Amino acid sequence: HAHSRLNRIFAQLVPNAEAKKANVAGTDDDVVIVCALRTAIGKARRGLFKDTHVEDMLAPVLKAVVQKSCVPVDMIGDVVVGSVLGKNVQRANEARIACFMAGLPDSVPVHVVNRQCSSGLQAIAHVAAGIKAGYYDAGIGAGVESMSSAQMGWQGPINPKIFMDPQTKACLLPMGITSENVAKKFGVNRKEMDALSAASHRKAAAATKAGRFNSEIIPVETTVKDRKTGKKKQVVVKVDGGIRTSTTEQVLARLRPAFDKKGSTTAGNASQVSDGASAVLVMRGSVAKSMGMQVLGKFKGFAVAGVPPEIMGIGPVPAIRKVLKQTGLTVNDIGLFEINEAFASQACYCIKELGIDMDKVNVNGGAIALGHPLGCTGARMTATLLHEMQRRKCRYGIVSMCIGSGMGAAAVYELC
Repeated sequence: HAHSRLNRIFAQLVPNAEAKKANVAGTDDDVVIVCALRTAIGKARRGLFKDTHVEDMLAPVLKAVVQKSCVPVDMIGDVVVGSVLGKNVQRANEARIACFMAGLPDSVPVHVVNRQCSSGLQAIAHVAAGIKAGYYDAGIGAGVESMSSAQMGWQGPINPKIFMDPQTKACLLPMGITSENVAKKFGVNRKEMDALSAASHRKAAAATKAGRFNSEIIPVETTVKDRKTGKKKQVVVKVDGGIRTSTTEQVLARLRPAFDKKGSTTAGNASQVSDGASAVLVMRGSVAKSMGMQVLGKFKGFAVAGVPPEIMGIGPVPAIRKVLKQTGLTVNDIGLFEINEAFASQACYCIKELGIDMDKVNVNGGAIALGHPLGCTGARMTATLLHEMQRRKCRYGIVSMCIGSGMGAAAVYELC
């Protein structure tokens, strides 16, 4: 006992560099990602998924991760689905139905988690925590959103007490106004916002042309209804629908502000409302190893941080700092960042504030080009990051996003 106590005390006194080395070594009980796939992302109300039910987006990715990984279905301890805009009881039932449609037996449980824009990442973190706790050896973290069919905005009566306190009142601010607040408070100008947005489209278009999304996107067959004629046709969705190849800074500069006449946030430098789904198979490292499974990467760490609701977009800054401290890493150790482009204002601020090299951020485009199907985004970004880390043999990567009502989430992944 005395020896182990001394070891624990010594561990606390070890310099950060030594702690980092110890962390890097890892163990067979690391939590690992075996498979990460997604649908293409469709434009809400105008894209190819506009008439597709939530179950018909989620079921194909659940089925694909099981088939591609060859994981025995009786080993799956839980399926956790991130989703934001569905009615709680209904979305929970839709997730269960999607599992059955994917061929999972009734012995495999499922639940839905909602931490707003980080829900897909939170789902993965839930599964990772379950594995760490010893509840099971494998699970699926997923995300889905149909913004085409969702009711936006507050539903039901608003509690009048909310308006008596500036902090609670700020939770009701439109997200676009929080973007304007970030731009004004931290001096992010329209020109840099439009530059980041144009680059997002440019990078996403180049990635699509080069086939870099092919390893993460699964084709989904669905039906689209023509609004004018009412005719239905079968389509296969396999390419992201929001990318505008002709977008330039000059084109974006002509757009009017969308939330404040004197503001800088436009439809062109904010994320697109979208439809899509993603799923990630998470396992105990020792079990994956014993089964001879190919592994994409380790789930190294996860953190959530709170910020003032009126500037919710700055959330990735404290979240990334928190997870870096947790894992004993620095910003310079991270080779790739997927930072959700909810708005160009907050993405620009976060990148500058953290001192991140732009060449490491959203190298295949971000939510301004690809879209932001809220509950799906965290799992989608994980798939995009891990496949790019494999291509580049990049050791560490981070997924991070801001969260409505004032939070940020971040996860560190390590290449195996």
